[in-house]
Amino acid sequence: MQVGLTGQNGKDIPEFAVATGSCTLGLQSLACKFWPAKFGLQSRDGMVMTTLLIVGATGLVGGRAMTLALADSRVTRIIAPTRRALPPEERVSNPRLDDLIAGAGGEEWRADGAICALGTTRAAAGSAGAFRAVDYELVLLIARRLRDAGVGRFALVSSLGADPRSLFLYTRTKGEVEEAIGALAFPSLTILRPGFLDGERAESRPVQRAVRNVLGFISPLLPPVARVSSVTNVARQLIEAAVAGEPGRHVIGAGQLAEGGD
Repeated sequence: MQVGLTGQNGKDIPEFAVATGSCTLGLQSLACKFWPAKFGLQSRDGMVMTTLLIVGATGLVGGRAMTLALADSRVTRIIAPTRRALPPEERVSNPRLDDLIAGAGGEEWRADGAICALGTTRAAAGSAGAFRAVDYELVLLIARRLRDAGVGRFALVSSLGADPRSLFLYTRTKGEVEEAIGALAFPSLTILRPGFLDGERAESRPVQRAVRNVLGFISPLLPPVARVSSVTNVARQLIEAAVAGEPGRHVIGAGQLAEGGD
């Protein structure tokens, strides 16, 4: 579609053929590739145009991020690859995740910012290898495709305690994938490390539910880092990082994501 853009000086910028919310043609494309707002590239009503890609939109955190993104006037288009179809939404493109991964080209991954809220547990996956195939191999593959497509802002849901040298499979895998994604050199990378999350997941996680309930009961006595992490806070931080993240690597810990941390 043809979109008229206005610079910070109030003068019109020549029109672009905009397919994803990023400027893709003309000399200005280099300037607005990663941070269109920074260079004052916006629609004439003053709204920065953002295409957001969300992986994990059928999960607890990704689903909340989808809800917030749909209500965010800065987000003009959402690409949400999933394995099961989402309810139709006017601004949402919902390709099959497996088809997108199998595709040879990078155009389908092109967006201004991306969120990865994909993850499982060893119990849900059935084995340590199956868990690693999702939380390390698949997450890293997605990050590589996004980086190759020129995505400038990437927000990742990791975990409290993530450490590549951890003795525990879960936190070690999270730390290893953080390290590997960091090496991809996204212009803006934000890593969120929540603790136990509030809210109910589609799949049963009885141990996590029991721990969450105990933590919720004693929460006033605990430091913020040990409290239950608010799914809404996590999703809000993901959206902000993917839409307007500053250059560099940023880590947001459980203390900043705790209930009552709004």
